[in-house]
Amino acid sequence: MIKDIKLAVLIDGDNIPSKYIKEMMEEIAKYGTPTIKRIYGDWTKPHLSKWKNILLENAITPIQQYGYTTGKNATDSAMIIDAMDILYSEKVNGFCLVSSDSDFTKLATRLREAGHVVYGIGEKKTPNPFIVACDKFIYLEILEIEEDNQEGKRTSKKLNIDKITPKVIRLLSNSVADAADEDGWAFMGDVGSLILKKQPNFDARNFGFEKLTPLFKSLKEFEIEQRERSNKRFKLIYVRNK
Repeated sequence: MIKDIKLAVLIDGDNIPSKYIKEMMEEIAKYGTPTIKRIYGDWTKPHLSKWKNILLENAITPIQQYGYTTGKNATDSAMIIDAMDILYSEKVNGFCLVSSDSDFTKLATRLREAGHVVYGIGEKKTPNPFIVACDKFIYLEILEIEEDNQEGKRTSKKLNIDKITPKVIRLLSNSVADAADEDGWAFMGDVGSLILKKQPNFDARNFGFEKLTPLFKSLKEFEIEQRERSNKRFKLIYVRNK
């Protein structure tokens, strides 16, 4: 995981519930340092008033954008313009676009074309075009979680856990095969990276598991092997199709 990447976090305030902000910022910190944090909306509207204290606690800068025309989303336009200004300023090397709106699909594509990593965060209702335009997409609902009794497994307070369907099994199996050596073993880290390239919204937490390894361990179609590293501080995890 890249720790020195500088991220611009741009939030669509009209489209994201304020209740997720604490967990969301903790999640973003896993992928880099949020050096620019802005949220866009018409702050004269009563429904955005609940954001006030949250923004102060998380050092997020509110950007005022009036809705000049009924039925048009001026917030989206302001956020897109700012993103392009930040891109050309070369102050960051990654973006986190927080919205469930497909209007940001082209923006995510353009930022990736410029060589920047793009993380998307939104609710389960987010249209697929925006999801696949990102390097990785995280559902807000999985960020509020509680521990389960089973080792390595958690259940979500907000999200109905997705079922592990035959389609999911095929995605996992094909990814293992694509990353495997001549003996069929694939390094778990490589498998995880490959899965995200194929399906940016794939996350073990969607299925009730905190990490990818416990998800694979729960499935009879795979076998897991731990290998010692030379320094013996960490073990390398490998997976193979049975």
